[in-house]
Amino acid sequence: MDIKFDNDKIFITSATNFDLAQTLDCGQAFRWRKNDNGVWQGIAFGRYIELYENNGDIIINGSSKEDFEKLWKNYFDLERDYAQIIKEISIDPTVKKAAEYSNGIRLLNQEPWEALCSFIISQNNNIPRIKGIVERLCENFGEKINDGYTFPSAETVAKLTLDELSVIRSGFRAKYILDAAQKVVSGEIVLEALKDTDYDNAREILMTIKGVGPKVADCVLLYGLGHKNAFPRDVWINRALQQMFNGNIPDCAKKYGGIVQQYIFHYIRNNQ
Repeated sequence: MDIKFDNDKIFITSATNFDLAQTLDCGQAFRWRKNDNGVWQGIAFGRYIELYENNGDIIINGSSKEDFEKLWKNYFDLERDYAQIIKEISIDPTVKKAAEYSNGIRLLNQEPWEALCSFIISQNNNIPRIKGIVERLCENFGEKINDGYTFPSAETVAKLTLDELSVIRSGFRAKYILDAAQKVVSGEIVLEALKDTDYDNAREILMTIKGVGPKVADCVLLYGLGHKNAFPRDVWINRALQQMFNGNIPDCAKKYGGIVQQYIFHYIRNNQ
């Protein structure tokens, strides 16, 4: 794909393996909305941008060239060769079927604290409700930006009481959110350092947070900390693995476990 800049617009031309709907609405992030004009609006890293598709190109509106190079290129994983990944994992015919169906998904490299907090909220929850809780968290404790609010920092959340946090209506998850924020702010858990920590150790560290089990830890590792081999398992994925692979993904797909997980999740969710 080629990148062109024009004032506050970025044009991603010949954008192969990048479908906005598949990427932004597949359950890996919860702050993107598609308006009536087909434009995706979202806030990440304290920035508001809009994205839309036009004749095979993807246009990012509202970003400087500097922000694109510093934030969005990595956020949308634009330097990863997904076509090559699909080629490698397609040795297995069943993986190939899921990958070809879902080949527009790119893994979003999200801000680690937002990923941690969001996936704590995701526990035993459906996507519309997760989005509602996250939005209330931002509306009440984030900062106003354009038509929305930034994601509140761990420092902001750590100062809250359970009573103050009750406004987001997260139920039992509130105490887990506070524990996570307090551990991050105190330095007991240094999220950035976990990017360079081996997978197993990073997973164990995240699971010292109240309410963070294997699935939430794997989501944080995959979407917020760059561990592309992390493979979050929930009811959907376990069912899909049983139906499609007799319980486990084949060896050819393990290197890119997190990407394959998204392909399988999208495929099974839309073909049941």
